[in-house]
Amino acid sequence: MKALVYHGMRDVRVDTVEDPKIEDARDAIIRVTSTAICGSDLHIYNGSIPQPRPMVLGHEFMGIVEEVGKGVGGKLKVGDRVVVPFPIACGTCYFCNHELPGHCENSNPDHYGPEGGLLTEKGGALFGYTDIYGGYNGGQAEFVRVPYADFGPRVIPDSLTDEQALFLTDIFPTGYSGIDWADVKGGEFIAIFGSGPVGIMAAKSAWLRGAARVVIIDTQQYRLDKAKAATNSEIILWDNAKNVIEQIRAMSEGRGADVCVECVGFEPDRDLLDRAKAVLNLEKGSPKVLEACMSAVRRGGVVTVLGVYSSPFDNFPIHQFFDKGITIRGGQAPAQKHIDKLLQYVIEGKVVLDDIISHRLPLAEAAHGYDIFRNKKDNCLKVVLTP
Repeated sequence: MKALVYHGMRDVRVDTVEDPKIEDARDAIIRVTSTAICGSDLHIYNGSIPQPRPMVLGHEFMGIVEEVGKGVGGKLKVGDRVVVPFPIACGTCYFCNHELPGHCENSNPDHYGPEGGLLTEKGGALFGYTDIYGGYNGGQAEFVRVPYADFGPRVIPDSLTDEQALFLTDIFPTGYSGIDWADVKGGEFIAIFGSGPVGIMAAKSAWLRGAARVVIIDTQQYRLDKAKAATNSEIILWDNAKNVIEQIRAMSEGRGADVCVECVGFEPDRDLLDRAKAVLNLEKGSPKVLEACMSAVRRGGVVTVLGVYSSPFDNFPIHQFFDKGITIRGGQAPAQKHIDKLLQYVIEGKVVLDDIISHRLPLAEAAHGYDIFRNKKDNCLKVVLTP
């Protein structure tokens, strides 16, 4: 089959690789009909999260069931059209039973553990996301093996197109988690840092949960324009953190936002000073967006972290966390926890997901898709690939 394979930093190619096979009774083989490039894929592409051997990338995919193992039972049958949540989870361990599939105890046996270290004792497995997260080939391919297929995949009705349903795999559940972790009940002022696909999905989720006011912050005007059109939210162009924080406080009688959602992670746009500081402190990237969230949130407010952070940072403002009484939550989104409810929102027309797609490419042009997405060329926001 054809698949997009990571070969090294900024070196991805569509290669011919072996077709996947059933390896366990609970496996299924999916013929991929649509897949997407995610901002998290860029961390591997940039070399920021190490991957020493070639691997098929991609964790946002859907398709048709081609084969099922004997242990899948009646949960899936050949011909079903499914979306597949990005965490690989067994559905039976302690964490799966507590709706924490990203911490599954069984899907990542070689690198799992309680510590959550830099390169060891990681969480549960993820599709196409390095050896330390299970080493499973991903879905930017013609076919993919899906473990625990009786627990993860969800059948999609024929009334929905691929593009209407595809983002149930990751970015919609992830954006929703940033709002759910804050226990948004209605009437809140929510500031979302990052107007990429996850930030837009967080804004859509904020309105679903009854937010009174939503503002989205980003360094790129074209992304803000897209976010405003897709979510009807207010926007702030980031010039520097101080000005952004002052604007958010001015919107809230000086208090700050009730909830700040961090959708950027450790690879924000940075100037020379930011880069020099990271080198001196032996840090990966920068926590400057998370630090801005902690200043922009009100006392007693909530900061949720959806952006990826893969290393420690010096001078983290623990004093601010304590003095302001901030609640901080984050991590891999529990996609399986929310997917059924979110699918129903899509079926009922309460939310539209496909309005963020900026580029549609054949799988053969996936390397080009990575290039324009990483470098923000051609106003690229979200790339969908068709095998």
